[in-house]
Amino acid sequence: MTTLGDVLAALEAAYPPATAESWDAVGLVCGDRAEPVTRALFCVDPVESTVDEAVEAGAQLLVAHHPLMLRGVTGVPADDPKGGLVHRLIRAGVALYTAHTNADAANPGVSDALAEAIGLRVTGPLVPADHDPATGIGRIGELDRPEPLRDFARRVADALPATAWGVRAAGDPDRPVRRVAVCGGAGDSYLAVAARAGVDAYVTADLRHHPAGEHLAAGGPALVDVAHWASEWPWCEQAAHVVRTALGGTVEVLVSTRRTDPWTVGVTSRTGAPQMRGPQ
Repeated sequence: MTTLGDVLAALEAAYPPATAESWDAVGLVCGDRAEPVTRALFCVDPVESTVDEAVEAGAQLLVAHHPLMLRGVTGVPADDPKGGLVHRLIRAGVALYTAHTNADAANPGVSDALAEAIGLRVTGPLVPADHDPATGIGRIGELDRPEPLRDFARRVADALPATAWGVRAAGDPDRPVRRVAVCGGAGDSYLAVAARAGVDAYVTADLRHHPAGEHLAAGGPALVDVAHWASEWPWCEQAAHVVRTALGGTVEVLVSTRRTDPWTVGVTSRTGAPQMRGPQ
């Protein structure tokens, strides 16, 4: 019999909780380590949709990247949105486990999964960890051959699940791209690091107007901005593979296909809108 404790041991060997940032909230949220697990579902967000999916699939474990309760709470009443999810999970016999910044820093981790999806050969971390330079935040990788930024942006869009946010690129559309930095999740705090790394493009999520504009004005690499959820979704299969291989197939692993990106509508200008020229 494979227990929840067995599954968590495999996950924590791959994504050590001690490597999580001090502000983070990772680990077991609810569940009994002694209970058996035969099926686990992997997702980015522990929200109503993925809890529904876990219950409908008959899973005994939901593994999420994002924490359900990142900030401290004093209670989980059932009439609170997050408390209600905890109550529902417990009633359905579904444990919830989170691997967040520890999964970001691991080797392989979240950014490795993103790089692999795009088709990059990883050469090392963008921000190496002090305790182990093979781990850390983000990754630097290379394409087999250079391609124009416009084609590279299409490559990224084709590699990730579709979202209303879509994929945006900033920089000369004809700029050759071969050496690339990636950071799953919000990565604009590493714009300067990407510039110093000498890459041709930087792929991440949640880029803001002013930092992006200032980065480009200073001569930094081209930018490819994707939806936060989409940038981290490839990790789900990586984490599922960890459990699948570590436990010899005794636990059936499922990857959520429900889009939990919060943006639901993407709108482009109609012909009657002012037509503006891009950078020349």
